Amino acid sequence: MKECLDFYINGKWVAPTTPSTCEVLNPATEEVIGRISLGSKADVDKAVAAARAAFETFSQTTRQERVELLERILGAYAAHLDELAQTISSEMGAPMWLAQAAQAPSGMAHLGSTLELLRNYEFSEQKGKTRIVREPVGVCGLITPWNWPVNQIMCKVAPALAAGCTMVLKPSEIAPLNAIVVANILHEAGVPAGVFNLVNGDGPTVGTALSSHPGIDMMSFTGSTRAGILVAKNAAETVKRVSQELGGKSANIVLDDADLEAAVTGGVRGCFTNSGQSCNAPTRMFVPESKHAEAIVIAKAAAESVHVADPATAEPGTIGPVVSKQQWNKIQGLIEKGIAEGAQLVTGGLGLPEGVTRGYFVKPTVFAGVSNDMTIAREEVFGPVLAILPYKTEEDAIRMANDTVYGLSGYVQSGDPEHAIRVASRLRTGNVHINGAGPDFTAPFGGYKQSGNGREWGEFGFEEFLEVKAVMGCPKAA
Repeated sequence: MKECLDFYINGKWVAPTTPSTCEVLNPATEEVIGRISLGSKADVDKAVAAARAAFETFSQTTRQERVELLERILGAYAAHLDELAQTISSEMGAPMWLAQAAQAPSGMAHLGSTLELLRNYEFSEQKGKTRIVREPVGVCGLITPWNWPVNQIMCKVAPALAAGCTMVLKPSEIAPLNAIVVANILHEAGVPAGVFNLVNGDGPTVGTALSSHPGIDMMSFTGSTRAGILVAKNAAETVKRVSQELGGKSANIVLDDADLEAAVTGGVRGCFTNSGQSCNAPTRMFVPESKHAEAIVIAKAAAESVHVADPATAEPGTIGPVVSKQQWNKIQGLIEKGIAEGAQLVTGGLGLPEGVTRGYFVKPTVFAGVSNDMTIAREEVFGPVLAILPYKTEEDAIRMANDTVYGLSGYVQSGDPEHAIRVASRLRTGNVHINGAGPDFTAPFGGYKQSGNGREWGEFGFEEFLEVKAVMGCPKAA
């Protein structure tokens, strides 16, 4: 069992001000695998003070100094890649194949893309006699979730460092051990004392202390819409910048000219990846009414080919448990609601999968005949549960796809890419994937409406950590 009871503040591991511990469980076995301390406002005050002091010098570092720092971090990260994958798999249940192929390497991808961006980014430009300068925003509070933990940590930490910001990170207390590894990586790479600080804790205590702290200049938050609203309210008192990536209920529109077999099969697998615990998962599949019956047959076969497995030994394509008992109960409640509201249960359903006696495993579940007013079409399930909604016309599909409080991602399947692009242009979402296109770490990631108000990844994510200053009366450079 890992005992990680200290916080990383001002370049050192220090004991919490007031001892209070929290157990970390393996969701596949329900066994305790670690313990962390839960921080207090006093711990946040210490971390913010360290970050504010470090900002005075780190904000003045040169581009080349920060390039070299990111290069060292990238090297240290690569050396700990296996440790990160093992840690993520054990604390949040990702199968090892997924932890090794995507969960852990995603942090390297963000470091690499940020490094290349930093090498060539124009921090100032001349407009007549005015110089427009982009400077670090200041001390940043970072709150990250458990579902893609290192991905979300590094897509904030990397651009913050590249911009010259200092920071205090609060990772999820449900899956916090990977953040301990990250802190050690940054220490090994020589990140100056106070630039990066880590305080574990829960949202109501540490999250509130961070978001309301007058010494924090910006909050970058990834998590539920409910929690994001609280962060924004807490931040409003000090008028700090807030960048949020929140929940989603993404539509996957299968157009009439799509390859139905490929589109539905791919949509099922996309929905179930990471046990459905992705904010941009394609959880609402819209299919032509005339092909609804055929789509059900395809989706049933695809879902029943996805098996739950022990994350430590899982074969590619399998899924692990969901992260906690609380999450499992929530998903069971929503499955029960789908049945009660009259959706057709195609496969899966309530309870543990056959042969499973422990762990928070959910049956891969497909509902069909879903209407857009049903709970399973409105609420974010965050589990391996797909809703298939038939539509009469393409206009109906677009209207229903947009009829949600969320707007994080969208998916369009068509035999004609130009047709797909036309439909994509009408979706009120921050991202659209056409014909199975995967993520692009250089493209902006974020949502419309209640899915958030900022962007992560690439140049747009980097600029969230920059302030813009106009300096008038500057002569043009010779």
